[in-house]
Amino acid sequence: MARAEEYLARQVKDRGDARALSDSVGASWTFNDFDKASDEIAALLRENGVQANDRVLLLSENCAAAVASVFGTWKAGAVIIPVNARQTEAEVKRILEHATPAAVLMTSEASPDAVKHGQTMDVREVSGAFGTMHLATPLASNPDQDLSDTAVLLYTTGTTGDPKGVMLTHSNVRFGGMTSANLRKMNPGDVVYGVLPLTHVFGLCSVMTASVYIGAEVRLEARFSAEKLYKALTGGVNFMSAVPQMHALLMQYTKEQGLTQLNSDTLRYVSSGAAPLDPAWKRKAEGFYGVAIQNGYGMTETTAGTSATTNPIGSPDVSVGPPLPGVEVKIDDTVEGGADGMGEVLSRGPHIMKGYYKNPTETAKVLDADGWLRTGDLGKLDENGLLHILGRSKELIIHGGFNVYPPEVEAAINDHPQVIQAAVVGRSKDGDEEVLAFVQIAQGDSLDIEELRGFVKERLTGYKRPKHFIIATSLPAAPTGKILKHKLVETFKDQLP
Repeated sequence: MARAEEYLARQVKDRGDARALSDSVGASWTFNDFDKASDEIAALLRENGVQANDRVLLLSENCAAAVASVFGTWKAGAVIIPVNARQTEAEVKRILEHATPAAVLMTSEASPDAVKHGQTMDVREVSGAFGTMHLATPLASNPDQDLSDTAVLLYTTGTTGDPKGVMLTHSNVRFGGMTSANLRKMNPGDVVYGVLPLTHVFGLCSVMTASVYIGAEVRLEARFSAEKLYKALTGGVNFMSAVPQMHALLMQYTKEQGLTQLNSDTLRYVSSGAAPLDPAWKRKAEGFYGVAIQNGYGMTETTAGTSATTNPIGSPDVSVGPPLPGVEVKIDDTVEGGADGMGEVLSRGPHIMKGYYKNPTETAKVLDADGWLRTGDLGKLDENGLLHILGRSKELIIHGGFNVYPPEVEAAINDHPQVIQAAVVGRSKDGDEEVLAFVQIAQGDSLDIEELRGFVKERLTGYKRPKHFIIATSLPAAPTGKILKHKLVETFKDQLP
């Protein structure tokens, strides 16, 4: 069975002295350094009783030691569970109880929050080529099922119910990395900006694994900063994958510096994932970056990628592109909201997860015997075979008997020049659903709600217009920058009638 760590072995053989990783705590590694550090992690785990099929939980923020921990765990024959150290103690506890790892690694040099979590466990400091980390072995080694083909367990975002650990195989991870690198036309020696968390499938597979596969250097950043991103993009970076919120904050930062364009001599590829593109925003962003903005679609259960664009700059296409090579997509138009070719997006191929760890019931709900995954997203395929995502089926708002798709409403609000980003959700009220809009503006800025209401009125028909607007300088967000919609109503409950 081909394994994901073989990508590193190939780089060590072909170009071991080439630059592989750098981070915000001072690491600067060649592929040989990277290989040595991951070897020492593997030896450390074995010395502490980690066996094949065991789980190793990694509490981290982006740094070279985190990458070494991922590859070292694979070299030890175990399964890595990357968890963002910025999660709460309660969230981490739920994952620990469900996954029963044999060891916990903490990237304490790069993450103060990892240190805090270590204070709740019996940890000890360990040092080596990987730097200084903390290690806990709170549970006995317990390889309770055959996970020999499983590379990673990624726990999906959620605050209620049983946690769901997505099992991605080594084949999944390899496919995701290889496909991402080929799609972007990456070359050995390219420089990739790595701010998307490695604890998220996008950062782990589409950024990190892709870079190791092709032999690119990754500049790792533990936490997003518009200022640091600006300096990186004007300092030699060739590739940036980000979510819309990061783009919005970067453009706001440059605006505050009196600049209207990025002016990078090296940037070749920029992508925006996790949300549909608005045509006006896309034109604005391409003018800012000077390169085409590519879009894509995927989720943890599809190893990040299902489809992606490869458009030239100025293309009017705002789809998420055709299915990736080897990937199948079809639309189930029997689901609620199905009309005009719209329905739930289903996908099948080498990118589909093995299932949910220790949860066959939930696995059976989304994965059928023929390998088709029900994504829970609403979309359609156009006459050119391009996929368009309309939103999460569970986020569909039915107002006055009409379907309201939040991305469409958000795009209309985002057109306002003072809006950084917007999030739209529904709220049950008097037997109907109200449309609520939460709008982020810059610190120190102001935006009149009635002005915004009039602005939206010109762009949306009546039933799509938000009933209430909440203006704020920040919205609750995950470490990736993705807005946590399920927290919006609770966060701003005092401002809602």
